[in-house]
Amino acid sequence: MADTQESPAGGAPPPGGGAAPPDNGWRKEYWKENLRLMVVLLVVWFVVSFGAGILFVEQLNEVVIAGFPLGFWFAQQGSIYTFILLILIYALRMDKLDDEYGVSERNDDGSRA
Repeated sequence: MADTQESPAGGAPPPGGGAAPPDNGWRKEYWKENLRLMVVLLVVWFVVSFGAGILFVEQLNEVVIAGFPLGFWFAQQGSIYTFILLILIYALRMDKLDDEYGVSERNDDGSRA
């Protein structure tokens, strides 16, 4: 019989002939920062869309801009503009985070792959 080791999942032997598993600490940190960013951005979106568009609509409707109550504007337009802005912030921040952790999809010359 051949002397091979199988991984606990029953798949191929671990890399390095049974050595310790690779250090995944950076992956956990990367994912932790990604999740933190997503939670912060989703909270901002919730506050703007639900808070300004529903919870505080009466107070905001007392302010009128260009003939439209501010609460109505937040419910109809503000949450959409905020969401688009948050997508842009997420894309830029994740691009920076990818560069920090060396997982960016850039070529050697710095251009996108």
